[in-house]
Amino acid sequence: MNKDEFQGGARYIGGKVEKAVGDTVNSRDWQVDGVVDQVAGGAQNLYGRAKSAIDDAIDGAPELADKLGSEAREATDREAAAARRGAASAQTSAQDAPMLWALGAAAIGYGIAWFVHGRRD
Repeated sequence: MNKDEFQGGARYIGGKVEKAVGDTVNSRDWQVDGVVDQVAGGAQNLYGRAKSAIDDAIDGAPELADKLGSEAREATDREAAAARRGAASAQTSAQDAPMLWALGAAAIGYGIAWFVHGRRD
């Protein structure tokens, strides 16, 4: 609880008391002052609560950043491991059937050249 929360709450309670006294002695000035203090105290209390919420969020930000960073590192490690497994599989496949891979590469190269240069008349 910060000072604005405390002071706002105290002013709100004081306004309630002031209004109750105004109601008891039938004094319009006391009643109006009490309501004004209640509204001002409520607003100050709300401001203090918002300030506390922002402070809490700022205080928790480094922990959240650390958590997100570690999750990102874990995801990157998983993806890197999957890429290594895929590369090893492709290498093994290329070693088992080099002619098939050479034909595939030639076909892809021809397709790219045809796409880039188009048909010649």
